[in-house]
Amino acid sequence: MGDRNVLGGELEPCGTDPLTGFYRDGCCTTGPEDLGSHTVCAVVSQEFLDHQRRIGNDLSTPMPQFRFPGLVPGDRWCVTAANWLRAHKDGAAAPVVLASTHERVLEIVPLSALKQYSVDVPADASTLEDTER
Repeated sequence: MGDRNVLGGELEPCGTDPLTGFYRDGCCTTGPEDLGSHTVCAVVSQEFLDHQRRIGNDLSTPMPQFRFPGLVPGDRWCVTAANWLRAHKDGAAAPVVLASTHERVLEIVPLSALKQYSVDVPADASTLEDTER
């Protein structure tokens, strides 16, 4: 069985443009080498990026040596559980894609906190109904 998300389903990809994940595989998979637990699939906002810079985690500046392009608002990125939780406590949490957030995050972040910021959509967004008819 593959990696599971916080909802108990198969872990879905988080983002490929830019290519995210501790293993740069597009998913928030984790393993023993991932000491920071890059398990939260966040849709970064400017407020979140500014907060991360203030706490010493600059996610905006490119670092090619780590295959890191630098993020802009709207990018999906696997962020560390501890830094996302800190942003949540400081009122600057980024939205979260629950289907793409690894279940291991629940060791650090309560599901109720993640759900407050959920921006999940079906895998096939074309199934959403147009409510403005």
